[in-house]
Amino acid sequence: MDKRLRIYTKKRLGKGFFDDFFRKFSVTGWIIIINIIIFVLAFLLIGLSGEDGAESIFSLIALQPNAFFSGHVWTLLTSMFMHGNFTHLFVNMISLFFIGSFVEKLIGRKKYFWVYMLSGIFAGLFFVFLSYFFGVSALGERIFGSPEIFAVGASGAIFALAGLLAVLTPNLRVYVFFIIPMRMWIAIIFLLLVLWGASIGAGLPIGNTAHLGGLLVGLGYAVYLKKKYKRKTMMIRKYFGN
Repeated sequence: MDKRLRIYTKKRLGKGFFDDFFRKFSVTGWIIIINIIIFVLAFLLIGLSGEDGAESIFSLIALQPNAFFSGHVWTLLTSMFMHGNFTHLFVNMISLFFIGSFVEKLIGRKKYFWVYMLSGIFAGLFFVFLSYFFGVSALGERIFGSPEIFAVGASGAIFALAGLLAVLTPNLRVYVFFIIPMRMWIAIIFLLLVLWGASIGAGLPIGNTAHLGGLLVGLGYAVYLKKKYKRKTMMIRKYFGN
């Protein structure tokens, strides 16, 4: 008993200022901070590098199917923390703040971190494989994206978090585009259809397959949680059922 107490005391005393400092922030908060820092640094470098240098820098960060299959596998990770412009960053970080903060409180810091990271990586893989093999025709490019297009952003992981909520709290009221009130499960379907429709109809470069890939991870993990923690997830669903 004394030995265990000494070990515990040593560990507690060994924790300094930085340990306490980092623990005060949520995982969601740190992810948002990292996204903002990388966005600012990348665009400073791009602005200082000229047109040719800017393209080279962006190609080392962004996820492109052709480049991925040529060896740029690290872009699965770096692309998750980069955004195309300020509006893209702002919309994703606001969405992450509200959705991510809620999910983090529901499932805990560690589970949340791994769900976020793994779903973002899977979303990237889903995008590169579908674009590379099925985006070579004009119609395929509109549906799956071109294998030559660059993709960046946190939306694949955000869709995973939203998918998790769609299963655990399907009747939770959310505001789509910050103005339209909908139940969570309806909002996810609505968003996917609207964004995919915009890609096919207007040819907008939206990472729909990444969104779908992330969503599938979130749905799958939520089903697992429902089976493993039946009582807890049922309580969550009832509490947020109105």
